Amino acid sequence: MTAPTRATPRDAAPPDRAVRPARGEARLYTITELAQEFDVTPRAIRFYEDMGLIAPARAGRNRVYAHRDRTRLKLTLRGKRLGLSLQEIKQLVDMYESPSDTAPQLQAFLAVLAAHRRQLEQQREDLEVTLAEIAQHEARCRTLLARAGAPAAEPAPAPRRRARAAA
Repeated sequence: MTAPTRATPRDAAPPDRAVRPARGEARLYTITELAQEFDVTPRAIRFYEDMGLIAPARAGRNRVYAHRDRTRLKLTLRGKRLGLSLQEIKQLVDMYESPSDTAPQLQAFLAVLAAHRRQLEQQREDLEVTLAEIAQHEARCRTLLARAGAPAAEPAPAPRRRARAAA
């Protein structure tokens, strides 16, 4: 039995045009299509390829991406938005495709999310302390300026707080 191969378009398919599959084959994407769809550069996609997050097939000199690659790219970008490292993203995406039981995968994902939550909460606390210190320095400067009879600069607007998303 041979390993399954990906369907590839004719070698003459230009990289900027949609790669149309033959009847019964899965849709393939060019690097340009994915870059435009996900608003990333082709260089970023090639970097994710180098990191082992996606593995396109080749049609001549052109990369062609299957639905699996598109999904892995989407999950990679989602992981980046969550603040995960590429190594963490790869581990989670690889687990996502694993045929084994999903409970360990979900537990691992929850552990990663919990660690990032703790890190972000610490960063938020550090920012709030820093902002409070800045407010104290601003108040002190305004007091000194008022005593000197100099006009004080306009105060900075109060920080806006975003409503927390429901968990």
